[in-house]
Amino acid sequence: KGGGHKGKQKFKVKEMYLTKLLSTKVAIHSVVERLFRSIWTLPNNKAPVAIKYFFDFLDAQAESKKITDPDVVHIWKTNSLPLRFWVNILKNPQFVFDIKKTSHIDGCLSVIAQAFMDAFSLAEQTLGKEAPTNKLLYAKDIPLYKKEVKAYYKAIRDLPPLTTSEVEEFLTQESKKHENEFNEKVALNEICRYIVKYYDEV
Repeated sequence: KGGGHKGKQKFKVKEMYLTKLLSTKVAIHSVVERLFRSIWTLPNNKAPVAIKYFFDFLDAQAESKKITDPDVVHIWKTNSLPLRFWVNILKNPQFVFDIKKTSHIDGCLSVIAQAFMDAFSLAEQTLGKEAPTNKLLYAKDIPLYKKEVKAYYKAIRDLPPLTTSEVEEFLTQESKKHENEFNEKVALNEICRYIVKYYDEV
């Protein structure tokens, strides 16, 4: 009897926890969806030059190596941009914004980041009663997100290839944006320290 009582109590606590989580998810759902879609949609059907260039490079590599499985290229693209860059920003907004990330906010951001990662995953989710709560929260949304992600990759691939002049113009503009950020004296000092450390090898 005692064990049964504890089991019921544990279930009630979990149920209450899930209810609070669900109400929080509902409250921020539209914001999270806007965030996700701002990442995987193309405004005016145009992709950022760097992303188009790199994704075309990955497609070309797959073609040159006779890789015909589309899942391989999907994984390459996912590992290089969403999982390498975006997840880091989603979990660590203090890298971009002047904010303090508390442990509570960190936990919430981890749930959102997990949903984002699941959207790019090719694995089918089979969630039972023992599945992690954060996975259950977005279980109904993930299939739609997965479709949108695949459509995003396809839309970039279907865009006309970049010309050499477009890439050069992009690099020139990026260089101009940061022309005053490079400190030559600091760079030279670092090179000198490196030479001193590895003098014999150099």
